[in-house]
Amino acid sequence: MKLQKKAPTTFGDVYCQNWVAGVQGGGSGTNIFIEIKDENIVLDSVHFRGKTVKLETKPANPQLFIGRLKSEGNTNQYEVVSTSDQKEQMEDFPFRLENDECVVSYKENGKIKYFKLIDIKEKPIEALPLSAPSNKN
Repeated sequence: MKLQKKAPTTFGDVYCQNWVAGVQGGGSGTNIFIEIKDENIVLDSVHFRGKTVKLETKPANPQLFIGRLKSEGNTNQYEVVSTSDQKEQMEDFPFRLENDECVVSYKENGKIKYFKLIDIKEKPIEALPLSAPSNKN
């Protein structure tokens, strides 16, 4: 997989943030946020910290792409990905990256291309609030 030397768009804020659910078994992970300035490009996936995930956007902000990487912490025993599956994904990971680097994939003229982003900032962990059922009758 060949990395492009020229950025396909102007990038805005690029950062990641770890999170943990406020309830036992609610999960944890890292979200990576990638803002672009050009509406004519659509990012597809991100390769980050040994994992590859599809990027998604929200209708309110189609230029902010979010990759959601789940981790083993704070999960139910039945939801945990096996160690052999994780090892296999790491071995298949196509890029050698530092902890503050990622590679995004996008399509241009029908071809999938790759561009490396560096110096990704890490924001403080986000502890999500407790989700409790309402006691209203």
